[in-house]
Amino acid sequence: MPQNHTIAVAMSGGVDSSTVAAILVRLDEGTKVVGLTLQLWDQTRLAGKHGIPDAPKAGRCCSLDDVYDARRVAEHLGIPYYVVNQEERFEQDVVRPFVSEYLAGRTPIPCSLCNNHLKFDQLLKTARSIGADSIATGHYAVNEYDPERKRWILKRPADLAKDQTYFLFGLTQAQLAHTLFPLGHMTKPEVREVARQKGLALAEKPDSQEICFIPGGSYQNFLAAYLEEQGEAMPDTAGELVASTGEVLGHHEGISNFTVGQRKGLKVSSPLPLYVLNIDAASHRVTVGADEELATHTLRANRLNWISIPELTAPMRVKAKIRHRHEPAWATLEPVPAAESNFGAACTEVLATFDEPQRAVTPGQSAVFYDGEEVVGGGWIF
Repeated sequence: MPQNHTIAVAMSGGVDSSTVAAILVRLDEGTKVVGLTLQLWDQTRLAGKHGIPDAPKAGRCCSLDDVYDARRVAEHLGIPYYVVNQEERFEQDVVRPFVSEYLAGRTPIPCSLCNNHLKFDQLLKTARSIGADSIATGHYAVNEYDPERKRWILKRPADLAKDQTYFLFGLTQAQLAHTLFPLGHMTKPEVREVARQKGLALAEKPDSQEICFIPGGSYQNFLAAYLEEQGEAMPDTAGELVASTGEVLGHHEGISNFTVGQRKGLKVSSPLPLYVLNIDAASHRVTVGADEELATHTLRANRLNWISIPELTAPMRVKAKIRHRHEPAWATLEPVPAAESNFGAACTEVLATFDEPQRAVTPGQSAVFYDGEEVVGGGWIF
């Protein structure tokens, strides 16, 4: 890091980002630390509609309580603190795509979209506007520069139980060059201990679990309430529930009620448990079948971002992770030629072929590829 530099810490009001600020404040006399919180969503906006709780649940990410906690930590550390309103951008780049994807029968990951568009892209721009050279966040990941490859390399952290690299695959070289992950070599218990030593009042604060803009955790309630607020009708995507043989087993009220791998809520009788195998947005047909039918050897992904390599030009052995709690599995990763691509251009699509079949590969989720501890890159399953 250059001398006499300024670091903007993304302060969410949680113990991780607060500990990052405390660590950096004590770094050296030439380091100036500034706290930034992005105000992303009004937690009371849809309260009381379609089963959404009237009062926001305490401790949710980006709540007013979190803003208060972040400000209190900044005051305790004696650093400048700013709240930056990014609600309009958040709705445009995270909430609207989330709604569109769910209505199209896919299962999106809003946290990855938020990282790509807000927490790193917009946060870096805001940091520069107040004179900061870099940002620091409480994500559990390692970011190192490799002079031989002349690339910033994103790696899995020491605490694999808290590994957040799956949500960070979209970070560009330009963003990584100005980003610090001070917790990458620490475990969560160590972070809490540092917070206690630094006298942070929220050292024991529990981690937030829910998606910040979905109070109560019900996607269906949120979709109904949000569309009503926007003056939009819930699209009619009712259709048939069919077996993998094509036999019609029943009918459903809309494809947004389902995700691949789902078992509950199918409302069809069967001597054996049934799971959602496929969702066809065009025909509104939802295919269900036995658990073993969820296994697949391949996936395709697009909207790619490469980190440890400039691009994929030849087959590569990787471990592929297809959802946050999935154990990365061995696969061969290949670029799809333009002539065979669904998008008509080279380097825009990859094919991953697993050594062993994987359960419930889900369109809309991310596929992130690893070479050892390094994040090779990733894309969106379609």
